[in-house]
Amino acid sequence: MTDDGSDDGSRDDEVWLVRHGETEWSRDGRHTSTTDLPLTDEGRRVAETLRERLAGESFALVLTSPRRRARDTAGLAGRPDAEVDGDLVEWDYGDLEGKTTEEIRESHPGWTIWQGPVPGGETADQISARLDRLVARCRATDGRVLVFGHGHALRGLAARWLGLPVVDGRLLRLDTATVSMLGWERETAVLLRWNA
Repeated sequence: MTDDGSDDGSRDDEVWLVRHGETEWSRDGRHTSTTDLPLTDEGRRVAETLRERLAGESFALVLTSPRRRARDTAGLAGRPDAEVDGDLVEWDYGDLEGKTTEEIRESHPGWTIWQGPVPGGETADQISARLDRLVARCRATDGRVLVFGHGHALRGLAARWLGLPVVDGRLLRLDTATVSMLGWERETAVLLRWNA
C-alpha cells in the first residue's frame, strides 16, 4: 500500500540464495558438480558466520541441493532441516568434472560453461528447464524462500528469475558463502542484493 492507501502492486516475496562454503575444488578453481566434496575447514568456518546473518529471519520454505557441501552449509547456517530439492544441483559438467577452466581451454579455446561445449553434461536448455521449475516453485510459495546451492546453478537461477536466458548468469559473479536476494519492484522481478 502507498501512503494514500492505494495498492502499488509491489510484492513482499523474496528468494534468498546462499552459495555453499568453500571446498577444496572451489578453492582451486576446479569445476565441481556431481563430485560430493566436503567443505574445507575454512569453508566450515565461513559457513558458520551465515548463522548470524540469517538469525531472526523467517522463511516459508528452505531448500537445499542434495550435495553434501550445500547441505552442510545449510546446517552450519542454522537451517539443518532444509528440504532437499534435486533441481538445486550444480550444472552437470560431465566429462569436464574436476578440471579447471585453463585445462579445458587447452582443448576448447575461449571455453566457458555458459557457451559450452559440455560433453557428457547438461546443456543450457536442460539446466534452464530445471531452474524454471525451481523459479515456479519459489513464486508459488506464500512468503520468503531460502535456498542453499552452487555457483553456476544459482547464477542461472537468478537469470531465469529475471526472465533472461540462463546463459546471462555469466554476468553475475557469485562467491562462496555469500547471500543474495531476488525479489520484486511492483510486478517486475529484480535483484535486490547480490554476492553479499
